[in-house]
Amino acid sequence: MTPSNSARAHTDTNTANGGIVVPMLTIMGAQALGVANDVTANVGLPAIQAHLDLGVSTLPWVVNSYILVFGALLLLGGRAGDIFGRKRVLQIGLVVFAAGALLGGLAGDGTLVIAGRAVQGLGAALITPNALALITSTFSPGKTRNLALGLYAAMAGVGLASGLLISGVLTGALGWRWVFFFNVPVVLLLLLGSRRLVEAERHTGKLTAVSAALGTGAMASLVYAITRGGEHGWTDPGTLGFLGASVVLLAVFLFVQSRAKDPMLPLHIFKNRNRSGAYLGMVLFASGPLGMFYLLNLYMQYVLDYSPMRTGLSWLPFAIGIMAGAILSSKLIAALAPRAIIAIGATVMALGLLALSMVGTDSSYWLHLMPAIFATGLGFSLNFVPLTSAAVESVEQENAGIASALLNTAQQTGAALGMAVFSSIAVAVTTGRLPDALGALTAGREAGDGALVAEASSALVDGYSAGLLAGAIIIAVAAVLTVVIIDAKRPAASAEGSGEQG
Repeated sequence: MTPSNSARAHTDTNTANGGIVVPMLTIMGAQALGVANDVTANVGLPAIQAHLDLGVSTLPWVVNSYILVFGALLLLGGRAGDIFGRKRVLQIGLVVFAAGALLGGLAGDGTLVIAGRAVQGLGAALITPNALALITSTFSPGKTRNLALGLYAAMAGVGLASGLLISGVLTGALGWRWVFFFNVPVVLLLLLGSRRLVEAERHTGKLTAVSAALGTGAMASLVYAITRGGEHGWTDPGTLGFLGASVVLLAVFLFVQSRAKDPMLPLHIFKNRNRSGAYLGMVLFASGPLGMFYLLNLYMQYVLDYSPMRTGLSWLPFAIGIMAGAILSSKLIAALAPRAIIAIGATVMALGLLALSMVGTDSSYWLHLMPAIFATGLGFSLNFVPLTSAAVESVEQENAGIASALLNTAQQTGAALGMAVFSSIAVAVTTGRLPDALGALTAGREAGDGALVAEASSALVDGYSAGLLAGAIIIAVAAVLTVVIIDAKRPAASAEGSGEQG
């Protein structure tokens, strides 16, 4: 019996005996862990800044360092899993992730916090693509695998929302360091659960240094250019330089891959238009929630004067929307083409962001923020399930890791793009109204100057509104592009391994 057949027999036995719970929870938890840490630091940023006396230019890198390393190394992590074993690479990633969490939690200055976040990003790059790829070797085609894919997709949104919820509660109750420490027991549980995952047959190729360096360099340059653009402007020489470097490195990387006998990234993966459409859609759709989280966390804490705990709890409707979307999409995907579900989800998501762009200096949480946040989560979840299915369902087993990595790379690139575009628009608009509006707001509150507080709050809200409006437009454009490109006609739930390979 071949390794893949042996794995399948083991999977079928597990399924027949009802032994799918632990593997499924492990894969879901691994996905949630990586995604949640995109945003866990967001709620704690004011507390971290105050405790470690971080400068305004340094503070964004508590978030960006994780996104940068995570996004840059995903392709490498996915291919490493194909070659060295996805289960093994996932377990190594979990250990690395825990080490980064400890470093960040014990840090005595901003440099070590940022370094800890970067190490966590490395661990996440090894964990996330291999967790998705392990679905195809751990669960048999059909209802069980479709359920796993649907839950995995939902975990992207649940992870984001839970990251905000947990970090808000922990920062408010125990302090910002516990945002890092909380990851350690989670990792230990996932390591125990990973023993139940089924290893796939390994790809017999090699991971060459040239391909790894070019691929990693291209992604690192691109993500850094995006994050730098949000901080220093899109005409900044450094931004343009790194953007140019990413284009050159990517061109050379693709040239090398097209001639390699055993490429790190098989280019034929992109010949499947549904898969390519899923990657493009993921970049654009993922920009919405991350940009929204960044701006609304600042809005809630600086303008509405919410505590970190209240801010974290305010994201509960997003988590509820994600779960509702996952349940709804699992039913819709059995009856509708993916493009129809994406059209519905994108419309709901865009309307949610549009409503949020209309916030004021004293907007009601219950009447305004809560329903809009719920709608954004619901729409995002409806999009995520068909995009995930389109990206990995028909790929060959030996390329499942790299196909999964591409989807996660698209997600992280979108996250960086959302952070950069939303924040740069917000800063530009606010600065045009009132330079150093945040400083003015703080000074006004300390001095009891109601007029200054009102002026500064209004300037900040104008910036946040402009950024969120841009997000609604991006989602609308994404809907049109993905609906045109993705042309799968049959329900994804009926695809049981007989789909096009590519």
